[in-house]
Amino acid sequence: MIRRLLFLIAVPLLSLLQLSCFQVRAKDPVIYRFVPGKTALLKDGFAYAPRRAPRQVVAAIAAGNRLQGKPYKWGGGHARLNDTGYDCSGSVSYVLREAGIIQGSMPSRAFLHYGKRGEGKWITIYSRNGHVFMTVAGLRLDTGGQGRRDGPKWKPWKRESKGYIMRHPPGL
Repeated sequence: MIRRLLFLIAVPLLSLLQLSCFQVRAKDPVIYRFVPGKTALLKDGFAYAPRRAPRQVVAAIAAGNRLQGKPYKWGGGHARLNDTGYDCSGSVSYVLREAGIIQGSMPSRAFLHYGKRGEGKWITIYSRNGHVFMTVAGLRLDTGGQGRRDGPKWKPWKRESKGYIMRHPPGL
C-alpha cells in the first residue's frame, strides 16, 4: 500500500521535473534579423536559404515555401500528409518530414520531447502544450501570433516566446 502511494506521488513529480529541469525554456522574444550568409532571406513572402546552409535546411525552407497561402485547418497535415490546410503541428511536421528529419507527423505536445534540448544552429522548435512553431535559418514559420490564427506563413515580426520549450533536430 505504501509503495503504491509513493508511486502515485512520484510519477507526477518526475513529469514536472522533466518539463522544468531538463528542458530549456525560451525567455527572449523570437526576432528575425537578416544576416547575409547566416539567415534566410524573406522576399515577397518566400524564404531563400543561405548559400552554405545544410541540405536539410534548404529542403525545410522549400517545404515552408510550399505551405505559403495554405489556410489554417485544425488537424490539417495529420490525417493527410499533403493536405489542403495545416494547423501548427501539421505545419512543423510537414517541414521536418519534407526535409527528411522525421517520418509522419506529430501533435504539438509531442514536440516538447522531440530531438535535443535548447536552440539549434539552423532549426529551433518552440513548443508548449497547445501550440508549436519553428525557426529555420532564423526565420519563423508559424500559424499564429499577434492574436490571430492564420495559415502557415514565414513571419519576420517579433513573437513572444515565454512559456515555450526550445528543441532542435540533432545536428541542426
